[in-house]
Amino acid sequence: MPKKHDLIRIPLDTLFVAGSTIRLQFEGNTAITYQMYCANSYGSTLIESQRQGSRISFQIPNHLSIKSGILNWRVVGTKQKLFGTLNIVPKENPSSLETYIGPPSIEAGGIDYSILVVIPTDNLDNPLKQNTVVSIQQQFLASERNNLVFTKNLIAFKYIYAPIKSGRMLLSSESLGLNSKEYDVNVMPAIATNFTIYSQRNHTYADGNQITTFTSSVIKDKNNNTISDGNFVYFFITNKVGALLKTSGTTIAGVATAKIIHPDYEEDWSVKAYVLGMAESNTLKVKYKKVVENFEVTFLKNNRKITVGPIKSFMDQLIPDGLQVKISIYKNKKFLHEIIKSSREGFVSFELNQSIYKNGNYDLRISTAKVRKLFQSTALW
Repeated sequence: MPKKHDLIRIPLDTLFVAGSTIRLQFEGNTAITYQMYCANSYGSTLIESQRQGSRISFQIPNHLSIKSGILNWRVVGTKQKLFGTLNIVPKENPSSLETYIGPPSIEAGGIDYSILVVIPTDNLDNPLKQNTVVSIQQQFLASERNNLVFTKNLIAFKYIYAPIKSGRMLLSSESLGLNSKEYDVNVMPAIATNFTIYSQRNHTYADGNQITTFTSSVIKDKNNNTISDGNFVYFFITNKVGALLKTSGTTIAGVATAKIIHPDYEEDWSVKAYVLGMAESNTLKVKYKKVVENFEVTFLKNNRKITVGPIKSFMDQLIPDGLQVKISIYKNKKFLHEIIKSSREGFVSFELNQSIYKNGNYDLRISTAKVRKLFQSTALW
């Protein structure tokens, strides 16, 4: 018989299924209330003994008994050390498959990958035991595959490597008769490779009005996949004097289109396009012919009203509205002002205000479309 204040445990199983009633029984002095400290990875608690006839028992609280894993217990307040462990295992069959996949988009080519993680759990949210089989199904284009993986450290996982072609891959999992929902991974094209550009225009004249359209070939990656829509393609234009112009467009079905207005004077352009940091095009040469050979200048109202025009284009038609005409004003070889206006119906008029430009002689330089005329010692009165 145990001594007073001593307890002797009655041997019972130490392996329990999560959710079952777990009761530890002892022989001892039933007139005394004992306490037991219980702890697992989810928390700890202190419980009091219950009398069952001539025995002392401790019932593990539900919030601990429903969680799988190791449960440590120890009776406190006794002379001898009474402690031990219980192994709580999950139920046999899953009630849900916790599934995670990422990243959701990967690059085609067989190097990049996504990871599918599956956690079969019972109805108490406990992951199933080690080495539980999980079947992973993959569908991509005309290919379907099924792979078996096993849980380890509570999870089952598989690396999903990108195929060579781009497209959408469908994935699902199954464990012990329970199926997950469908998941998808977007297999995106890899980075762009070098491409070709072309130009299209209504005519080759530098009228400052028409539009030149630059178009790329279908831009593809190293695996011959058409690159994704929305990639920016920048067209850099170098003119005769080395100045840079830029226009851009985004890809649709692998083709980028950009537009730019014609120059208003004779010009030779070198055009090269880039998908920045990835790919570049050939160099395209584009020439524009001069359309303005000469223009008339008329002085009126004490030479203070200066009319430029008519300005004619390549078919002797009036130049389209918007051509810039500039007049530079000098006095005693000192630059005073510059006035810029846009043509309308082939003409531009300048008014030299008497309050600004006092009576006297001025040098006037008028230019448009790289054609310049100089009027020296023009009297204003």
